[in-house]
Amino acid sequence: MSKTFVEKILSKKSGKDITLGCIVEVEPDLCMSHDNAGLVIKKFREIGKTTVWNTEKILIILDHRAPAESIKTANEHKIIRDFVAEQGIETFFEIGEGICHQVVVEKLFILPGQIGIGTDSHTTSYGSIGAFSTGIGATEMAAVWATGQIWFKVPESYKVTIKGNLPTGVFSKDVILHIIGDIGCDGAIYKSIEFYGETVEKMTISDRFVLSNLSMEMGAKSAVVPFDRITEKYIRNKGVFAFEPVFADNDAQYEKTFEYDVSNLEPQVAFPHSVDNVKPVSQANGIKVNQVFIGSCTNGRVDDLEISAKILKGKNIDKNVRLIIGPASKEIYSISLKKGLLNTFLNAGAVIINPGCGPCLGAHQGIIGDGEVAVTTTNRNFKGRMGSTKGEVYLTSPATAAASAIKGEITDPREFL
Repeated sequence: MSKTFVEKILSKKSGKDITLGCIVEVEPDLCMSHDNAGLVIKKFREIGKTTVWNTEKILIILDHRAPAESIKTANEHKIIRDFVAEQGIETFFEIGEGICHQVVVEKLFILPGQIGIGTDSHTTSYGSIGAFSTGIGATEMAAVWATGQIWFKVPESYKVTIKGNLPTGVFSKDVILHIIGDIGCDGAIYKSIEFYGETVEKMTISDRFVLSNLSMEMGAKSAVVPFDRITEKYIRNKGVFAFEPVFADNDAQYEKTFEYDVSNLEPQVAFPHSVDNVKPVSQANGIKVNQVFIGSCTNGRVDDLEISAKILKGKNIDKNVRLIIGPASKEIYSISLKKGLLNTFLNAGAVIINPGCGPCLGAHQGIIGDGEVAVTTTNRNFKGRMGSTKGEVYLTSPATAAASAIKGEITDPREFL
C-alpha cells in the first residue's frame, strides 16, 4: 500500500508496516528540551529511574529565559546544570548559544529520515531538512528519558502545493501566514503536512524552516519539506554525508490537498489576536506601532537580518518606536557582525539582544505594556503573548517589520525595495 511521508518514516523506525490511525512505538533520534527541562527532571525523578536511557540522544539548551531574568529562573537553570553534570549528558548548551530549534538545524543534531521530539511546540521546524519532528509535554519527555520509547497515533496527512514566483517584498513568512489564514488555526489539528511545488523547491533551508515552524500554528502534528538537492547541499556543506532520507510514495493518499499560487501575493499581516486572522498589508497600513521585534526561531536568521538591514540602511527608526533585533543563534550573531548588519541596526536606532527567546514569549528583553502595539516576526500573537494582555501583536515578515519601524506604522515593505 502506498504511504505518505509520516507513514513511511514511522514504518521504517518501528520496523512494522503501519497503517493510518494505528498506534506505533518508536525510539526517537533526538530528545530536545530547553529551560523547561527543569520540569522534565522533576517528573523523571518521580518515575524513580536513576539514569537516563541514552545520554547521546538528549539535548538541553537554555534559551527561553536566558540569561536568567529572575531568581526562580536562576534556580531552575542550576537544577538543569546539576542534572546534566550528574547524568553526563553530552549535548548541553549554556545561555547565549541560541534558540533551540535554530541550533538543532544549524548544528545538524537531527538529519533527514530521523525522528525528533522536543518539549516545545515549534519542534515541527526540523521538517525543514526532511525529518519528522513534533512537540510533546514535559511528563511525556520524562517517560522517554526513562524508557527510550514514545508512541504516536499515525496522523492523517495534508498535501500543500505552492506554485509561482514570489513577488518583490513577499517572503516565505507571507506565504505561510496566507496559508494559515486559509486553513485556519484549528484546520490541521494532529495532521502531518507535506509541502511541495515549484515555489518550495526554490526556497532555501531558512525559508523552509519558516514553513515548518509556523505549521504548528494551524495545529499540525508535524510538517515536512521533502529532501532534495537543496537539503543535500546544506547538509553536505556542514561535512555530514551519512543519512537516509524518507520520501512519500508518488501515489500516496492524502486526507486533503491544497494548492496556492503566490505569483500575485501581497505582504501579509496576522492581526490580533490569532495567527489565522490574516490580511494583506494594504489593510493594515497606517496602524501606529510602539515596538518592532525582528528575530526569533521563525525569522532570526541571516537572510532575515540582511533584508531588514537593506531596508534600514542609512535610515532612522521613528522616534516613537523601539526596534529590537534578536539573532536566532550565536553563529548568526557572529556572521551578522562580520557582515556589518549589526552596525546598520545600531545606526538606525535599534537595540540588539543576545540570541534567545525572551521577547517572543513575553518573558523579558522587550515586552509590551498596556495599550501598546507590537509588530513582530515571531510566531504567535494571542493576548498576552508578548507582555500585557491589553497590548496588540501583529505578525509580519522581517521586511514589513523593518519598514514599519522606519515609519512608525505598519507599512508595505515594497515602499523601500
